[in-house]
Amino acid sequence: MDVERTVAGVGPRLRRLRTTAGATLAEVGAATGISVSTLSRLESGGRKATLELLLPLAEHFEVGLDELVHPDRPPTRRPARARSGGTGATFVPLSAVPGGLRAYKLVLEPGAGEESDEQNVHEGYEWVYVMSGRLRLRLGVDDFQIAGGEAAEFDTRLPHRVSNPGAVVTECLVLFGRQGERMHVRARPRGVRSR
Repeated sequence: MDVERTVAGVGPRLRRLRTTAGATLAEVGAATGISVSTLSRLESGGRKATLELLLPLAEHFEVGLDELVHPDRPPTRRPARARSGGTGATFVPLSAVPGGLRAYKLVLEPGAGEESDEQNVHEGYEWVYVMSGRLRLRLGVDDFQIAGGEAAEFDTRLPHRVSNPGAVVTECLVLFGRQGERMHVRARPRGVRSR
Protein backbone atom coordinates (compact mmCIF):
# COMPACT_ATOMS: atom_id res chain seq x y z
CA MET A 1 0.00 0.00 0.00
CA ASP A 2 1.27 3.48 -0.91
CA VAL A 3 0.80 5.18 2.48
CA GLU A 4 1.68 8.72 1.32
CA ARG A 5 -0.76 8.53 -1.58
CA THR A 6 -3.50 7.07 0.61
CA VAL A 7 -3.08 9.79 3.26
CA ALA A 8 -2.96 12.51 0.57
CA GLY A 9 -6.34 11.33 -0.74
CA VAL A 10 -8.12 11.83 2.59
CA GLY A 11 -8.36 15.63 2.26
CA PRO A 12 -10.17 15.67 -1.09
CA ARG A 13 -12.54 12.95 0.14
CA LEU A 14 -13.37 15.01 3.23
CA ARG A 15 -14.04 18.07 1.05
CA ARG A 16 -16.28 15.98 -1.23
CA LEU A 17 -18.24 14.63 1.76
CA ARG A 18 -18.72 18.12 3.16
CA THR A 19 -19.77 19.74 -0.11
CA THR A 20 -22.08 16.83 -0.99
CA ALA A 21 -23.77 17.33 2.39
CA GLY A 22 -24.05 21.06 1.64
CA ALA A 23 -22.17 21.94 4.84
CA THR A 24 -19.70 24.75 5.49
CA LEU A 25 -16.40 24.32 7.29
CA ALA A 26 -17.91 26.24 10.22
CA GLU A 27 -20.89 23.86 10.43
CA VAL A 28 -18.66 20.77 10.38
CA GLY A 29 -16.35 22.40 12.92
CA ALA A 30 -19.24 23.17 15.27
CA ALA A 31 -20.55 19.61 14.99
CA THR A 32 -17.17 17.89 15.48
CA GLY A 33 -15.26 20.28 17.74
CA ILE A 34 -12.48 20.61 15.15
CA SER A 35 -11.39 24.17 14.32
CA VAL A 36 -12.19 25.62 10.90
CA SER A 37 -8.49 26.22 10.20
CA THR A 38 -7.65 22.57 10.97
CA LEU A 39 -10.50 21.36 8.73
CA SER A 40 -9.34 23.64 5.93
CA ARG A 41 -5.76 22.39 6.19
CA LEU A 42 -6.97 18.77 6.28
CA GLU A 43 -8.99 19.28 3.10
CA SER A 44 -6.15 21.07 1.29
CA GLY A 45 -3.49 18.58 2.36
CA GLY A 46 -1.69 21.07 4.60
CA ARG A 47 -2.23 18.82 7.61
CA LYS A 48 -1.98 15.06 7.81
CA ALA A 49 -5.04 13.17 8.98
CA THR A 50 -4.79 11.59 12.41
CA LEU A 51 -7.12 9.17 14.09
CA GLU A 52 -8.13 11.87 16.58
CA LEU A 53 -9.36 14.02 13.68
CA LEU A 54 -10.82 11.28 11.48
CA LEU A 55 -12.97 9.60 14.14
CA PRO A 56 -15.27 12.60 14.79
CA LEU A 57 -15.42 13.36 11.06
CA ALA A 58 -16.37 9.78 10.18
CA GLU A 59 -19.07 9.87 12.86
CA HIS A 60 -20.37 13.25 11.68
CA PHE A 61 -20.61 12.14 8.03
CA GLU A 62 -21.87 8.69 9.09
CA VAL A 63 -19.20 6.80 7.18
CA GLY A 64 -16.66 4.23 8.27
CA LEU A 65 -12.97 5.08 8.59
CA ASP A 66 -12.28 2.68 5.74
CA GLU A 67 -14.43 4.87 3.47
CA LEU A 68 -12.26 7.89 4.30
CA VAL A 69 -8.99 6.05 3.84
CA HIS A 70 -9.79 3.38 1.21
CA PRO A 71 -12.68 4.66 -0.94
CA ASP A 72 -12.05 2.04 -3.63
CA ARG A 73 -13.06 -0.74 -1.29
CA PRO A 74 -16.79 -1.41 -1.20
CA PRO A 75 -18.32 0.08 1.95
CA THR A 76 -19.50 -2.28 4.62
CA ARG A 77 -22.75 -1.43 6.32
CA ARG A 78 -23.58 -2.97 9.65
CA PRO A 79 -26.75 -2.47 11.67
CA ALA A 80 -26.18 0.12 14.36
CA ARG A 81 -28.09 0.42 17.61
CA ALA A 82 -29.97 3.66 17.92
CA ARG A 83 -28.10 6.20 20.00
CA SER A 84 -31.27 7.54 21.55
CA GLY A 85 -34.81 6.40 22.15
CA GLY A 86 -33.99 3.66 24.60
CA THR A 87 -33.62 -0.04 23.94
CA GLY A 88 -35.35 -2.05 21.28
CA ALA A 89 -34.69 0.32 18.36
CA THR A 90 -32.36 -0.64 15.51
CA PHE A 91 -31.40 1.59 12.58
CA VAL A 92 -30.00 -0.23 9.53
CA PRO A 93 -28.30 2.16 7.07
CA LEU A 94 -29.49 1.50 3.50
CA SER A 95 -27.75 4.26 1.56
CA ALA A 96 -24.09 3.86 0.64
CA VAL A 97 -23.50 7.46 -0.49
CA PRO A 98 -22.62 9.80 2.39
CA GLY A 99 -24.20 13.22 2.65
CA GLY A 100 -27.51 14.40 1.26
CA LEU A 101 -30.58 12.28 1.85
CA ARG A 102 -29.97 9.07 3.79
CA ALA A 103 -32.14 5.98 3.92
CA TYR A 104 -32.56 3.69 6.94
CA LYS A 105 -34.66 0.74 7.94
CA LEU A 106 -35.96 1.30 11.46
CA VAL A 107 -37.03 -1.75 13.48
CA LEU A 108 -38.83 -1.09 16.77
CA GLU A 109 -39.49 -3.95 19.16
CA PRO A 110 -42.86 -3.93 20.99
CA GLY A 111 -42.93 -1.03 23.45
CA ALA A 112 -39.65 0.50 22.18
CA GLY A 113 -39.54 4.23 22.86
CA GLU A 114 -42.65 4.21 25.03
CA GLU A 115 -40.65 4.41 28.29
CA SER A 116 -40.02 8.15 27.96
CA ASP A 117 -41.77 11.31 26.81
CA GLU A 118 -38.49 13.07 26.01
CA GLN A 119 -38.49 14.43 22.45
CA ASN A 120 -35.51 15.14 20.19
CA VAL A 121 -34.76 18.29 18.21
CA HIS A 122 -32.09 18.61 15.48
CA GLU A 123 -31.55 20.07 12.02
CA GLY A 124 -33.09 18.17 9.14
CA TYR A 125 -36.22 16.81 7.57
CA GLU A 126 -37.58 13.27 7.87
CA TRP A 127 -39.97 11.08 5.91
CA VAL A 128 -41.20 7.83 7.51
CA TYR A 129 -43.09 5.02 5.79
CA VAL A 130 -44.48 2.28 8.06
CA MET A 131 -44.01 -1.10 6.37
CA SER A 132 -45.54 -3.18 9.16
CA GLY A 133 -46.87 -2.72 12.67
CA ARG A 134 -47.91 0.62 14.11
CA LEU A 135 -45.74 3.68 14.77
CA ARG A 136 -46.46 6.34 17.36
CA LEU A 137 -45.14 9.74 16.31
CA ARG A 138 -45.11 12.55 18.85
CA LEU A 139 -44.56 16.02 17.36
CA GLY A 140 -44.58 18.58 20.14
CA VAL A 141 -48.04 18.36 21.74
CA ASP A 142 -49.50 16.32 18.84
CA ASP A 143 -49.63 12.52 19.07
CA PHE A 144 -50.17 10.41 15.92
CA GLN A 145 -50.64 6.68 15.31
CA ILE A 146 -49.38 5.60 11.87
CA ALA A 147 -50.41 2.17 10.57
CA GLY A 148 -48.68 -0.08 8.04
CA GLY A 149 -48.89 1.41 4.54
CA GLU A 150 -49.08 4.99 5.84
CA ALA A 151 -46.39 7.69 5.84
CA ALA A 152 -45.52 10.91 7.65
CA GLU A 153 -43.07 13.72 7.03
CA PHE A 154 -41.84 16.42 9.39
CA ASP A 155 -39.22 19.03 10.07
CA THR A 156 -36.89 17.58 12.73
CA ARG A 157 -36.46 21.03 14.29
CA LEU A 158 -39.87 20.29 15.84
CA PRO A 159 -39.64 18.28 19.08
CA HIS A 160 -40.32 14.67 18.03
CA ARG A 161 -40.20 11.07 19.18
CA VAL A 162 -41.11 7.77 17.53
CA SER A 163 -42.09 4.64 19.40
CA ASN A 164 -43.90 1.33 19.03
CA PRO A 165 -47.09 1.27 21.12
CA GLY A 166 -48.12 -2.16 19.84
CA ALA A 167 -47.48 -5.79 20.74
CA VAL A 168 -45.75 -6.65 17.43
CA VAL A 169 -42.52 -5.44 15.81
CA THR A 170 -42.82 -2.23 13.78
CA GLU A 171 -40.69 -1.83 10.64
CA CYS A 172 -40.27 1.51 8.88
CA LEU A 173 -38.38 3.02 5.98
CA VAL A 174 -36.88 6.37 7.01
CA LEU A 175 -35.43 9.02 4.71
CA PHE A 176 -33.51 11.80 6.43
CA GLY A 177 -31.93 15.00 5.11
CA ARG A 178 -29.46 16.58 7.53
CA GLN A 179 -29.48 20.13 6.14
CA GLY A 180 -33.23 20.29 5.66
CA GLU A 181 -33.25 18.67 2.23
CA ARG A 182 -36.68 17.41 1.37
CA MET A 183 -37.58 14.34 -0.58
CA HIS A 184 -39.66 15.10 -3.66
CA VAL A 185 -42.69 12.86 -4.05
CA ARG A 186 -44.53 12.72 -7.34
CA ALA A 187 -48.15 11.71 -6.70
CA ARG A 188 -48.83 10.80 -10.33
CA PRO A 189 -46.76 10.10 -13.44
CA ARG A 190 -45.68 13.11 -15.49
CA GLY A 191 -48.13 14.05 -18.15
CA VAL A 192 -51.15 12.88 -16.14
CA ARG A 193 -53.29 15.77 -14.93
CA SER A 194 -55.86 15.67 -12.23
CA ARG A 195 -59.42 16.60 -13.18
